Amino acid sequence: MKEEKRGLKNHWKQIVRKKGFFPALYLVIAAILLTGVLWYQNLNRVSEPDLNLNYQDELRGENPLDLDEPSEPATTPVENVSLPILSEENTQIVTKFYEHGIDQEEQEQALVFYNNNYYQSQGIDIAATNEDPLQVVAALSGEVIEVKEDPLLGYVVQIEHEHDVTTYYSSLTDVEVEPSQKVSQGDIIAHAGTSLFSQDKGIHVHFEIRKDGQPVNPESFLDQPVTDITVEETADVSDDPTDQDLNQSELEPDQSEPEPEQSNPEPDQSDQELESGITTTHT
Repeated sequence: MKEEKRGLKNHWKQIVRKKGFFPALYLVIAAILLTGVLWYQNLNRVSEPDLNLNYQDELRGENPLDLDEPSEPATTPVENVSLPILSEENTQIVTKFYEHGIDQEEQEQALVFYNNNYYQSQGIDIAATNEDPLQVVAALSGEVIEVKEDPLLGYVVQIEHEHDVTTYYSSLTDVEVEPSQKVSQGDIIAHAGTSLFSQDKGIHVHFEIRKDGQPVNPESFLDQPVTDITVEETADVSDDPTDQDLNQSELEPDQSEPEPEQSNPEPDQSDQELESGITTTHT
């Protein structure tokens, strides 16, 4: 046993005494130290976050990480058509939209009598049933393109919307919007007032919807998406002498006595047209 230990000891002494032992030992130690340093640096690099990565871009769907499925862009929700009032409580529709296919009673509710003439309503009149102020709001989001004061219709506001839809509001007072102003659905634009043209309706707002410039019945599209608004094809009645465009001259007070059984006069084309959306039927 002692001889084996003594022989092993002599063997290590011979190895140490060799000329290249210590340089080789130094190289081994250096390699071990270098390997440890590199491993430590790589460990820190994995644990630290990448400061150059924009995580907000990832959440926005720009996909900087090259994900398999890019996110789809967000779409603007389509609004449903609403009445131009905050609440239907204590209000009622006193004038209907004139249509040729409805019964006689409903047609009578869609006529406005002024200056010995009957005018077909191309909108609806909403009146208050009490003395509380009736606030008028935008039926859809859009841009105000016209605000004017008309001697017969009161203040008039016109708003342009997407999908080639335009809304008209008249018989207003205390207008709170101006041209080029953006409004959201439900924003207050004015208060209901009175007008000389519909004086018998009391405090009310006249409301129209037009698609591609053509009037449509607002009640037919209430609570429906604005994209559902369409114009129904109707028979051409331009040659019918009982249907004429409303002219400013026709609404001037008649100073002379009306002649019985008088034929319908042709409107003067030089006269300035009143607000769009009303035609007349003479009796």
